[in-house]
Amino acid sequence: MKALVLTRPGNFNYTEIDEPKRKKDHAIVRIKNIGICGTDLHAYKGTQPFFEYPRILGHELSGELVEIENVPGFQKGDAVTFLPYLHCGKCIACRNGKTNCCVKLRVCGVHMDGGMVDYFSIPNALLVQSQGLTMTELAMVEPMSIGAHGIRRAAIRPGEFVLVVGAGPIGLATIEFARLAGAIIIVLDINIHRLNYCKKHLGITHIIRAGEADIIQQLADITHGEMPTVVIDASGNRKAINSGLNYLAHGGRYILVGLQKEELIFSHPEFHKKEATLMSSRNATRDDFEWVIQNIQKRIINPVSFITNRVKFKDASAGFPAWSDPSSQVIKIIVENED
Repeated sequence: MKALVLTRPGNFNYTEIDEPKRKKDHAIVRIKNIGICGTDLHAYKGTQPFFEYPRILGHELSGELVEIENVPGFQKGDAVTFLPYLHCGKCIACRNGKTNCCVKLRVCGVHMDGGMVDYFSIPNALLVQSQGLTMTELAMVEPMSIGAHGIRRAAIRPGEFVLVVGAGPIGLATIEFARLAGAIIIVLDINIHRLNYCKKHLGITHIIRAGEADIIQQLADITHGEMPTVVIDASGNRKAINSGLNYLAHGGRYILVGLQKEELIFSHPEFHKKEATLMSSRNATRDDFEWVIQNIQKRIINPVSFITNRVKFKDASAGFPAWSDPSSQVIKIIVENED
């Protein structure tokens, strides 16, 4: 079967590899749709933590079950997605229900080869039923779940001012679930196209262009001088992450959904005087997946509207240079695997 292998930063090769053979307690899925996310683009550029080359990317996936045995609720031919986070089930995080940050966690397409292939083997326990969603919608469940998990971590109260830094796909997912939590949302991004998308399609009134000299004053004006009580970084940009604490209200929460490779640096006195809470948000859980699916089913959210680019699997490698350009108007890319 065909696989797209990232051999080193900036270089892909299409390669023939063996089709997977079904193992005990595993199913085989014919991959149909693959979402391209920031993790994939960071890996392409060589800036993704926890990463080794060569690697087959792909963790936002949907497909058709082609081999499965004795798993209640599933049968051959079903449309599925799955949690791409392989966890041990035994460590302290797993025992406390935090399988998303398992001590031995392996994420498809990051720590192990992912789904940019024709067929993929996945543990039965990670399968997620389609519940009527299309293949494209199913491929969008994982990135939407990242945003949903971050909002769950933030424990937003209705009426809070929430600043979301970064309006890429994960940022948009975060915005959608912050909206459902009752937040008054402010969006900060360098990309004017993405800011305009937030204003036009998501109804965000408060947008701020990163790089402007008066960001703190703009935030103060919007929040009646008090600043946002929640700041969520979804940019994965080092400069943005290190600046985020400056935008936070006293007593506020700073949640890092985005991830970058270098050290986090901030002023301890600034952090201390605000009695700020700093937390990370990693991956998602099955509960997050189910919550996302419910909201897509009810048409409360429409992640398909985020998609700006569709490309065939055979043409995917050629798209990465343009997709990695911050000045591009790309928001979300879906790779369609041919039959």
